[in-house]
Amino acid sequence: MANTRRVREILSWYESDNPGTKANLARILMQGRLGGTGKLIILPVDQGFEHGPARSFAPNPPAYHPHYHFQLARDAGLSAYASVLGMLEAGADTFAGEVPLILKMNSANSLDRNKTGADQAVTASIRDALRLGCAAVGFTIYPSSDAAYGMIEEVRALAAEAKAHGLAVVVWSYPRGGDLSKEGETAIDVVAYAAHMAALIGAHIIKVKLPSAYIEQAEAKKVYEAQKIDISTPAKRVAHVVQACFQGRRIVVFSGGAAKGADAVFEDARAIRDGGGNGSIIGRNTFQRPREQAIAMLDKLVNIYKGRE
Repeated sequence: MANTRRVREILSWYESDNPGTKANLARILMQGRLGGTGKLIILPVDQGFEHGPARSFAPNPPAYHPHYHFQLARDAGLSAYASVLGMLEAGADTFAGEVPLILKMNSANSLDRNKTGADQAVTASIRDALRLGCAAVGFTIYPSSDAAYGMIEEVRALAAEAKAHGLAVVVWSYPRGGDLSKEGETAIDVVAYAAHMAALIGAHIIKVKLPSAYIEQAEAKKVYEAQKIDISTPAKRVAHVVQACFQGRRIVVFSGGAAKGADAVFEDARAIRDGGGNGSIIGRNTFQRPREQAIAMLDKLVNIYKGRE
């Protein structure tokens, strides 16, 4: 399948990348029901590591089985499936070539008591990603954490290796730790800053949370007010985050967050679409629902991103 004009435009933004990396980005951008549109829906399943198996899968017990998530991503026509090493190893052969894979290379766990120095352990290698046929690798950084500089240095080294082998790089940029307030984790100034940092360290795809209208930093608040930056609606806030990512010249997707009602999920997607975001990376709000409900939700999300709803 030839790349669409929109996909060729997006690939042109990554001026330093080799053909292998661009081919893998194209695999993701051309996959599934949104293929060719420049919009993405990615299924992430790293919550078992982050929150524990019962909190992640007990609401929908079939999701304990690793194959469940490959099938969901494939059957819903999603852009990619992102997960940790063990989950991908448990299904990569059965589903080889059926959906692009993103190997999430670092993870945290909720038993860790170091909140100000929030960190993640590197749990996989670039060789693992190549062995499993992945299109991309993913990393989390925690801007504001006392451990943030170490995480950024880890990502820099692993991302350089990934790009040298033709893999795309996805960065989850989640402000957390240090003296950042809980409200500040989704503050518009902090989320835009986190997204910009991900772009600056070389991410092809940037994942952040949907921002609120709250402004955490006093110095930033002065600028937002003086420059009259419009953050009055969810779509305006999405547009501001996209602007922070090289004036929209990087792919930006927004997380689905904690489990919520279907209507809230759809409203989030409309805000992402209307604000110029590239799509959703949505996990618990799909795989914690029965399969039929998840498929129906994802079908509606596809239609929203296509402008049909």
